[in-house]
Amino acid sequence: MQTEINVGRLYQGPFQIEQDNGWYTIYMTTPSQEPVRNPGMGLIAYAWEENGPSLKARQGEETLEEHVEKLASLPFVDVLYIRCDWRDVQTQSGELNLHPIWDITLNAAKRYGLRVAFRIQLSSPNIQPDRLAMPDYLLDEVPLVNIGRFNNQDFDYFEPRYDHPAFQAAFDDLNELLAARFDGDPLIEFVDLMMYGFWGEGHTNDLPNPFPNYAIAEHTFMAMTRQQIERWKHTPLAVNTQPDISRTGNRTVREYAMNEGCWVRTDSIILDEPEQIEVIANRAPHTAAIIEDGYYRHFRLEKLSFDSANVDVIANSMLHALDISGNYWGLWTEAEAIAAYNERYPEGIHTLQRRLGYRLRPAWIWQRKRHGTDELVFAMINDGSAGVPGTLWLEATGREGAKLRGKLAPGCPIPGKVSLVSMTLPPDWRGQAIQLAIQLEIRPGVMKPLNWACAQAIHDDGTLTIQLKAHEDQDWRCGV
Repeated sequence: MQTEINVGRLYQGPFQIEQDNGWYTIYMTTPSQEPVRNPGMGLIAYAWEENGPSLKARQGEETLEEHVEKLASLPFVDVLYIRCDWRDVQTQSGELNLHPIWDITLNAAKRYGLRVAFRIQLSSPNIQPDRLAMPDYLLDEVPLVNIGRFNNQDFDYFEPRYDHPAFQAAFDDLNELLAARFDGDPLIEFVDLMMYGFWGEGHTNDLPNPFPNYAIAEHTFMAMTRQQIERWKHTPLAVNTQPDISRTGNRTVREYAMNEGCWVRTDSIILDEPEQIEVIANRAPHTAAIIEDGYYRHFRLEKLSFDSANVDVIANSMLHALDISGNYWGLWTEAEAIAAYNERYPEGIHTLQRRLGYRLRPAWIWQRKRHGTDELVFAMINDGSAGVPGTLWLEATGREGAKLRGKLAPGCPIPGKVSLVSMTLPPDWRGQAIQLAIQLEIRPGVMKPLNWACAQAIHDDGTLTIQLKAHEDQDWRCGV
């Protein structure tokens, strides 16, 4: 009969040895050099960015389906990403009207075993002056503020009064509809917070904000942030780390969101200020970091330059994601250019595949006699660049499906450190072959199965087989 024993937080030591007999190293692993696909990490291809799909698709040289298919079929892509305007998901109150890119992307993710992430932009300078990111049905209800010109444009930019009751009512409707459709959907990896300003990044460059004063701006966006965090219970949210250059409370939003368990992201690692690097590099180990840089988004080989170490500028930028313990790296929209770059200069993407995010294995497993039964002690190792984005659960399955499971501290094992934990086994497990699996609690109560990142053989169900010793064995002693 199947039984499950959930011990909660696993014992974490100390693990003193008082005898030379009665314990044994029963299993060891070494790092895998192969890519490992797990939730909470990976390479992100953009099905849609602030300008739309790929350049070819925008010029009518390929369909949206062809564009997404090319991205999804790249063997190193883990997540498909949509960054679209509010108008691309809603044209009237009370219902979602998703642009076709959504179904195309979700269907491609299902076929290729990928995940999907997205951001809804409440504002974007890219489509002005012809239209706003905000849906047209709100234009007669929400006041607009002229915030001036930048980048030598010959037209003025406009921002909505985010604090206006009509905007707030529409935003509440949008947030509720999106969460009802996507929160907890197993295909959805994470969702970017809907934030102030251009591209939803928390700023309007060096232009003024549309608020009467700072207090109203901060109050408005703190309320909008709380509303999103309170509604999205199953899918991780990510907050942009952009400094508060537009004086809208972005730092307050960022700190609050991180304290509430939101992940972090930056949209420009090359041009990032020290503030963003500091925030991301020193975040809590259970907080995932999403890293991108649009500066070399087109992967143009003809414009590639190299530094004194013969490292090309694209690889130089992407490898900086490892310097701040990144979980994700954004590859943008151009599938053919990305593939051509990877074929000619593979080291950058291949290095990210081997090191980005977390890579877990039990470096040692000891079995020792204890309290009239046996105990397994695990030395858990993380060979990746980042902590575990949530809480790791170990699960041991014995004969006839009996299970013993427990969790580590959030974020553990941390890269470069060993996390020792133990399980006390039922007496009748002696001499059995057990299956060892791991799961990630990515949000409270939301479990995701994980793949081990060790060179040793792993079963199709993701488990390792561990052979336990029987008490009648004669060589229970120190060492292997």
